[in-house]
Amino acid sequence: MLATIGIIPDAIDAVDIDETPSPDETPRLLAKRLACAKARAGATRHPDALILAADTVVGVGRRILGKPKDADDAAAMLRLMSGRAHRVYSGIAVHRPDGTLTHRLVEARIKFKRLSAREIDGYVHSGEWDGKAGGYGIQGLAGVFVLSLSGSYTAVVGLPLYETAALLEGAGYGAFPTPPSAS
Repeated sequence: MLATIGIIPDAIDAVDIDETPSPDETPRLLAKRLACAKARAGATRHPDALILAADTVVGVGRRILGKPKDADDAAAMLRLMSGRAHRVYSGIAVHRPDGTLTHRLVEARIKFKRLSAREIDGYVHSGEWDGKAGGYGIQGLAGVFVLSLSGSYTAVVGLPLYETAALLEGAGYGAFPTPPSAS
């Protein structure tokens, strides 16, 4: 997704942090905390680098829908979201080499159509749910489940591009190359 806005990272280094929600933690706060924790973890491994980290959490009310453990868990999540609205929270954080951490939280509201057992089974069988918060990826087959979306599509995909570009620009990293000066 970064390449679509002209950014090619020098390295991609996935950090492994505990993503277990704290007791009474809301989906909104979890997304923010995880993005910041990932940025800090990346900064300990690459102290002289500008670190960008993100995390996406799906919530139905206060209930957090993480990455499904298995196909049955994915099907249960889809049944829960069937015919109702849910929210997707994408936290993004930028850690600068001077230790400054800035972050944003982007929220989108999605309403799914009522899903039939056949649609749920077919989607689960596709395997697209694997590794995705809430058990679906809007950019794939599950796009046909969406009746409405209010907010950032790219946040639902996993990285809100507008806010990411703004955070990086604020850290001194511009997404667009500087045009040559006219002589």
